[in-house]
Amino acid sequence: MRLNILAFAAGILAVQMQPELPGWVPWAIAGGFLVLPRVRWSGWPVRGLALLGCLALGVAWGGWRAESRLADQLGADWEGRDIEVVGVVAGLPQDFSNGIRFEFDVNSRLTVGSVVPERIMLSWYHSRRDEAQLERRTVRSGERWRFTVRLKRPHGNANPGGFDYEAWLLERNIRASGYIRPNPPQRVDDLVWQPAYAFERMRHAIRDSFARLLPEADYPWGGVLVALVIGDQKAIQGDLWTTFNRTGTTHLMSISGLHVTMVAALFGWLVNVGWRRVPALALRLPAQKAGLLAAGLAAFAYALLAGFAVPAQRTLYMLLVAAAAMLSGRIVAPSRILCLALLVVLLFDPWAVLAAGFWLSFGAVGALLYIGSATVGEATGWPAKFRAWGVVQWAATLASLPVLLLVFQQFSLVSPLANALAIPVISFIVTPLALLGALVPWWPILALAHGVMDWLMAFLNWCAGWPVWLAPAPPLWAVLAAGLGAAICLLPRGLPGRWLGAMLFVPALFWPVAKPPEGEAWISVLDVGQGLASVIRTREHTLIYDPGPLYSAESDAGQRVVVPYLRGLGIGHVDKLMVTHRDADHAGGTASVQAALTVDEVVSSVVGIDGQPCTAGQRWVWDGVVFEVLHPLAGAYAAASKSNHLSCVLRVDAAGQRMLLTSDIEAPDEAALLRRYPDGLAADVLLMPHHGSKTSSTPPFLQAVGARQAVIPVGYRNRFGHPKAEVLARYEAMGVEIWRTDRDGAVRITLAAGGVGLAGWRHEHRRYWHGR
Repeated sequence: MRLNILAFAAGILAVQMQPELPGWVPWAIAGGFLVLPRVRWSGWPVRGLALLGCLALGVAWGGWRAESRLADQLGADWEGRDIEVVGVVAGLPQDFSNGIRFEFDVNSRLTVGSVVPERIMLSWYHSRRDEAQLERRTVRSGERWRFTVRLKRPHGNANPGGFDYEAWLLERNIRASGYIRPNPPQRVDDLVWQPAYAFERMRHAIRDSFARLLPEADYPWGGVLVALVIGDQKAIQGDLWTTFNRTGTTHLMSISGLHVTMVAALFGWLVNVGWRRVPALALRLPAQKAGLLAAGLAAFAYALLAGFAVPAQRTLYMLLVAAAAMLSGRIVAPSRILCLALLVVLLFDPWAVLAAGFWLSFGAVGALLYIGSATVGEATGWPAKFRAWGVVQWAATLASLPVLLLVFQQFSLVSPLANALAIPVISFIVTPLALLGALVPWWPILALAHGVMDWLMAFLNWCAGWPVWLAPAPPLWAVLAAGLGAAICLLPRGLPGRWLGAMLFVPALFWPVAKPPEGEAWISVLDVGQGLASVIRTREHTLIYDPGPLYSAESDAGQRVVVPYLRGLGIGHVDKLMVTHRDADHAGGTASVQAALTVDEVVSSVVGIDGQPCTAGQRWVWDGVVFEVLHPLAGAYAAASKSNHLSCVLRVDAAGQRMLLTSDIEAPDEAALLRRYPDGLAADVLLMPHHGSKTSSTPPFLQAVGARQAVIPVGYRNRFGHPKAEVLARYEAMGVEIWRTDRDGAVRITLAAGGVGLAGWRHEHRRYWHGR
């Protein structure tokens, strides 16, 4: 059974790696034929065929679920058009700097002919970009509203080492996103009486209660308590995540599998103890089974309180399978329970295999079962219990290490120490107190929980000063070898050869950073939406040419895109950061980059940023690659009336190839460059000026550059309409091949002796849900 379930899981995983969705019917038929003989016959040949059949059934199941979900989509011709809908606020509304965002279940579509999915994500802005204030209305979970909206299909940034937002939306069945138009919205019902909406309203009330009793100005960890009770991670202040990441305790600061398990165990134990003291109850139902039922109900209630988020669902299914096995009265091997839980999780959520939490959860539980199978008897006495706790920490750390290196390219060296204290404090003290404070909204209870968090955060802040291991993302074979190494290291003491397990970790821990050859340059124009962020690498040096846009007061491209990209390459040190001008779509990620990475030098045209100004004539050579700033002149700083005119223009010469990076220069700046460098603008690749705006890319400038390739950093369906059709026509008339980040994802340019090479991330790593 266990091998068959693993084969089924492998089939589902294979589907999620495909660029196009396979037809599920042939796979289902083939799987059925291969599995059918196993019903009547046995033997290894039949078992082998059954394994292949389960693999095919996994492909069929994953394909059918995906095809059904993708069928609920926004009509392509309805993108960007006003649509009137009526529906219910389905999730917990989240405030951001300029409005509020929430999930919305569409009940009816009032615009004739409109094709709108069942669930969408909406943003309600409180002001326009022209600073005109809009009406500010309160939105609560479970309310029915009538809105006029503009929607677009799921689309996210596509970058190496980046978060796949489109996969995240697909797993949560959110099939379009958009914003509410200023046409007067109407609240139709105060509450739609359905269980799911009632729970969401209860979560909303708990969040409001915590905010009233623990105001953020006086209680900085109040957001952590909210996250522990209702799973609202947005309630945690952004800078706290840095501390949690550096200490390896991120999994504790929201409702994870650990918390659901602990709450279930606590309620199960309480019911078990109380049940035994009532003989009449114990005679009708054994106390152990009553405790198991109570644990299952508690896990289900806590998962609902968490908004039935995907991680909580996974844990709930695992616990219910384990409880069912124990209630059956049969002795079931723990490995069978784990495999059955895996099957249930994937039946409900075949996209779970895309989440790091899935692998971390099952890996950690599997490791604990693995070391538990070799344990005889129960630890007695404090020294033995302390040693057993240390073994558990050691097993969980080793099991998670390969996944952390593959997905996050880092792990905290102090994580075992931080978790050894944080896990019991959060699980047995802070979380129960926070849950009690939700049931009994009394300030002393929450103040006590916050006081314990205050003490714990002092310890975690100390731990955050310890170093973090950074390494490039290792190949899959190195990760699998590390997994095998973990299994060998966790063998019982006394068995020979355990040191070989440590050797199997070496490739994943010390995988070398890929570097350009001497004299060549690798340039990546990252997909950051409407803005610019790019990274230029030579053999031993790294330059960031703009750190990307500011998305909101809480996030920017430096934090979300640039830093993860560099960490994925194993780079934590930047030789030069060039911020081309002050516009937020170029300079918004500066602070995040400087906070997360070591930056030797900053060159900028922005007043107020520490560093030297970029001026024409600046020139340097790195590893045989020549860099030269062509614009602006030193005297332009006093005369420029518009920040675009101060954009730093950079020319990169490598191996006889050249790229010209132009930021947001406009027609007057192009004319000035033509006057100063009449024969010095020729390039093989051009970073299209000002995202393809009609204020740039004049014909004389394009003719002087003569590029055969042009890259446009542009956001999907951006409000400026970039790139303009007439500008694209100008490039196409000259035979220039166009690359654009909204279509191709991050664009990689290679300036090498063999020529110029360009590639788009979406093309090289396409998945079936992209663009759908």
